[in-house]
Amino acid sequence: MPKNFQKSKESIKPFRLVKYFTFTSLVVIFVGTLVLALLNTHWARAVQLRKSEEYARLLIENLNHQVFLQFIIPVALKFGKIQLSDEKQFEYMDKVVRSTLYSFKVDMVNIYDMKNTISYSFDKTVVGKKDFGGKAYQDAVSGKSNSKLIQSGSWFEIFIGVPQNSKLITFAPLRAERPLSRISGPVLGVVEIVQDLSEDYKAIFDFQIRVIGTCTVVISLLCLALFFVVRRGERISERRALERLRLQEQLSRAQHLSSLGELVAGISHEIRNPLGIIKNSSELLEKKMAGFDPSNGIPSIITEEADRLNNIITDFLNFAKPGSPNLVACNIVNVLEKNIAFLSSQIKEEGYIIKKHFSNDIPEIAADSNMLYQAFLNIILNAMQAMPDGGNIFVEISSGADTVTINFEDEGQGIPEDLLDKIWDPFFTTKEKGTGLGLGIVKNIIESHGGKVHIVNRTDHGARVTVEIPAVQEV
Repeated sequence: MPKNFQKSKESIKPFRLVKYFTFTSLVVIFVGTLVLALLNTHWARAVQLRKSEEYARLLIENLNHQVFLQFIIPVALKFGKIQLSDEKQFEYMDKVVRSTLYSFKVDMVNIYDMKNTISYSFDKTVVGKKDFGGKAYQDAVSGKSNSKLIQSGSWFEIFIGVPQNSKLITFAPLRAERPLSRISGPVLGVVEIVQDLSEDYKAIFDFQIRVIGTCTVVISLLCLALFFVVRRGERISERRALERLRLQEQLSRAQHLSSLGELVAGISHEIRNPLGIIKNSSELLEKKMAGFDPSNGIPSIITEEADRLNNIITDFLNFAKPGSPNLVACNIVNVLEKNIAFLSSQIKEEGYIIKKHFSNDIPEIAADSNMLYQAFLNIILNAMQAMPDGGNIFVEISSGADTVTINFEDEGQGIPEDLLDKIWDPFFTTKEKGTGLGLGIVKNIIESHGGKVHIVNRTDHGARVTVEIPAVQEV
């Protein structure tokens, strides 16, 4: 059996190759999806950063326009010069800036003069501070707007794209405007705007998590469905492979038995003819010796051994060339009662007890009663031989919708597990005397009736032979 199982495993290797390829493909798709999600997230952050920079430049441009029109010109006309250290001018400037940036997402606004000194800020504590702008301030003074992203948090938070804080700082020149002209005037200072992008980055990260989570669930469901499909496919493939091997073994066994049967039949016929002559001669010799030496038993021994050899040859012929059953209406109970009646004297003398349990509704079947009689006789004799000191033999008959089942049980030692697969082989026997064809004849007879026979060991002790014969057959 292990050899057959190995063959079945070899036969389903192509299916398993498909399974491994499919699972590998799903893993590759999942990894590719994760990579694509990460790339899309990186792209989304880059787009968000670019849009925020453009947003900041638009805010500064609008702030530049409002400050020039609503603060610089009116204050210059009223006070003669711009001086934010004056509390009234500072408050007026603060009013213009805050009204301009009202409802916009701006955390901080700083306005530098041409000496890199903070002249105005949302945070009054930094007003008057010098040299806070750095290189970004210098670039803005030269007329170039620029931005930089500042993030804080652990390296892992920054790596996965969800830092604790993300701030975009944008520097742009504050210019004088020329009325009725699109040409900007000279640089008057520098505007610094700080935007908090933390919530935007967290939203992008949350979207990334949802995408990865959705992909994980979808791939997991696909893997689960594939697992069940593949598992079912493997079972079907294994069953088909084992069935194919079983059919191949049956075909090989049938061919082997056919060749063996022809050989046995030929030899048996050749032996039977001289054996008949030996038996007839011994019987004649026994009659002649009766008048000279009645105590001489040699002729009778020859006759008995000839009969025994004839029975063996009969077994050979029955196994080699079993006849086709003559199907007529048959009552299983009557056949078994006939078997028990035939063996009654031997059963009584050797201490056997037949315990019968026959159902009342056993239907008649189409069968050859003589062949079934021979099969049941062999089974009962085997049960008796399994208990040389006597014992109980249980015979039970039951019927189902389309099957009549006969169970024979003994209380012997049972059959060694390593021999269960060999008991149907021709000429295999564990008895000192026997041809090893008894069970083979039984199997041939039952299968010729379209039935099945199998043997198992009982849970306590002994063996059980189960015969199943179809209850409905065409006669």
